Amino acid sequence: MAQGTYYVPHSAKWPIVGSIGLFLLAIGAANWLNGGPTGPWFFAAGGGIIILMLFGWFGDVIRESEGGMYNSAVDTSFRQGMIWFIFSEVMFFAAFFGALFYARMFAVPWLGGEGTGAMTNELLWPDYEATWPTHGPGELGGDFQTIPGFGLPLLNTLILLTSGITITLAHWALKRAQRGLLIFWMIATILLGVIFLFIQGYEYVHAYRDLGLTLGSGIYGSTFFMLTGFHGLHVTLGAIMLIVITIRCAYGHFSKENHFGFEAVAWYWHFVDVVWLALFLFVYVI
Repeated sequence: MAQGTYYVPHSAKWPIVGSIGLFLLAIGAANWLNGGPTGPWFFAAGGGIIILMLFGWFGDVIRESEGGMYNSAVDTSFRQGMIWFIFSEVMFFAAFFGALFYARMFAVPWLGGEGTGAMTNELLWPDYEATWPTHGPGELGGDFQTIPGFGLPLLNTLILLTSGITITLAHWALKRAQRGLLIFWMIATILLGVIFLFIQGYEYVHAYRDLGLTLGSGIYGSTFFMLTGFHGLHVTLGAIMLIVITIRCAYGHFSKENHFGFEAVAWYWHFVDVVWLALFLFVYVI
């Protein structure tokens, strides 16, 4: 393709397919959470359509890329799009970290009688102690124990940081056209991500079964599972992307000059690493 032209796909059906899938997913989730009998079916249908859209849309992009339809202008657009996507993910997690900060630094002390919350404390919860972690006024969340930061969470932190190193080594191997090392380090990154998810799953079972720590354990339980759960979902999505990229590497899809598909996934994985570091410090340690 000439440098002065810009490839524009025609008759793209995937945006409308994705919109239908998201609509059914949202309707199904709302219906399911409210006990509706059709909720799981709508949710499953929406999820299936989303998966179909992802495979179809990314498949088209891969075929167009390998067919030489993209040039430097398209590459720049892809990079800008990925940057904005990661920025939106930063804002997504910032909202949850903000909720944790507000609850811990403002809401809980206010309910304990500080500042303008003195009358609320005296009238409604005079015996409430504003300590963190809390299961809420009236002990609505029940008794629970927290997960020590310097145990499995620290091990998971080391695993995820190591995966950041392995994907960087894979990137270096790609830029040196060392296909064997590239695939080796990609497989290592995938395995580390899977181990991380397995340990987190074990941690969840331990929290529910042995520590009494659940989503209903007051503001601490809800923020803990919301932050760690959404991060685990992002690790899962990242691992799927790593598997796809590894398969593409095995088929020789990337060159040392043209490999933004690889770089985009590497950027995403490093983002997941950084979020976990913040999560480890503010949820488990501090």
